[in-house]
Amino acid sequence: MTEATAGVRRWYVDGAVALGVTAALLVTAASAPRPGTGPAVVAGYGLLAAGGLALALRRRMPRAVLAVTGACAIGYQAVDFDVPVVAYLFAVYAAVRAGHRAVTAVASVLMLAALPVAALLAGPYGVGEALARARGALEIAWLVAAGAAGEALRQAERRADEAERTREEVARRRADEERLRIARELHDSLTHQISVVKVQSEVAVHVARRRGEEVPAALLAIQEAGREASRELRATLEALRDDDTAPPRGLADVPELVDRVRALGVEASLTVDGRGADVPAAVDRTVYRIVQESLTNVARHSGAATATVRIDCRPELLAVRVDDDGRAAPAASPAPGLGLLGMRERVTALGGRLSAGPRDGGGFSVLAELPVERTP
Repeated sequence: MTEATAGVRRWYVDGAVALGVTAALLVTAASAPRPGTGPAVVAGYGLLAAGGLALALRRRMPRAVLAVTGACAIGYQAVDFDVPVVAYLFAVYAAVRAGHRAVTAVASVLMLAALPVAALLAGPYGVGEALARARGALEIAWLVAAGAAGEALRQAERRADEAERTREEVARRRADEERLRIARELHDSLTHQISVVKVQSEVAVHVARRRGEEVPAALLAIQEAGREASRELRATLEALRDDDTAPPRGLADVPELVDRVRALGVEASLTVDGRGADVPAAVDRTVYRIVQESLTNVARHSGAATATVRIDCRPELLAVRVDDDGRAAPAASPAPGLGLLGMRERVTALGGRLSAGPRDGGGFSVLAELPVERTP
C-alpha cells in the first residue's frame, strides 16, 4: 500500500468515526427528555454536532480537536444537555497517541473542574447533583482508559518503528561487510597481477640500465604506474578497514599526476589559483580523483599532445578544469564510461556540478565545481 493510498484510507476511517460519534451523540440527546425549547436547544444540538465532527481531524490536529471537543462538551452541558462527553474521550485517545500527554492531562483536569460548573449553570441544581451530573458525563475511569489506550498504541507504534530501523541498520551493516569482502578479494587479485607487471617492468629497466641502453619512456611510465597502483590498492583497502595509517591523496599530490602524464609524452601544465590547504578532506580527495581520471583518459584514449589542469580555489567554491587537444570532435558525445560516472557521483555527493564533453575547438574538457566550507 502506497503512502497516498494509506492517507486516503485513514481519512475515510476518521470521517466514518466522526460521523458515527456525531450520530450517537445526537440520538442520545434526542431520546432524553427536553424540558425547554428555543435557541438553547438549537445551540445544544449544534455543539454536539460540532464536537463529533471535529474528530475527523484528530490525527492531523490532535491538540486543536482536544480543545474543540472539550469546549463543546462544556457548552452543551451548560445548556442542560446531559450527554456523555464521548467525543472528548476520542480526542483524549488521539492526543495521547500523538504524544501530547502533558497537554492532555492539563485539559482533562480543567474538564473535570469545568463540567460541574456547567451543570450548575444549566438549571436549579445543587452542588451534589451538579457533581453527579458531571460524573455521569465524564467518569474518571473512562478518561483514564482513553488515555491508557492511546499511550499503549503509541508505545506499540514506537516499538514497531524501532524494529524497522534496526532491520535497516542490520541490512546496511551486512551490505557494508559484503562490500568489504569483495574489496579484499579484488585487492588480492589485482595486487597479484599488478605485482607481476611491476616486477617485470623493474627487471626490464634494470637490465636496460646494466647494458647501458636508454630506458624507453613508456617502460618507465609502466614501472611508475605499477608502483602507484599498488599504493592505491593498499590505501583503498586500509580506508575500507577504517585504518588511517595511509593518508589519502589530495590536492598536494596533483603535481605528481601531472609529472606522470608528462613522462608519457604529453605536454601537461598545472595552474593553482588561491589557497587549497584548508578545504574539506572529502573535497581534497575528490579533486585528486577527478584530475587522476581525467589525465588517465588523456594518456590512454585521447591521443592528445597537450593537457592543462587548472584548479581555482575560491572562498566558497573550488573549480577543477582539465582540457586536452585530443581527437574528440565538437559534435561527438562522450562515451558514458565508468570513470566519468564515478567522477559525477563523487561531485554530486558533495553538492557540486560536473560537466564533461568535447570542446568547440577540438579536444575534451572536464569541469567540476565543488562547494567548500573553510575551516576557521
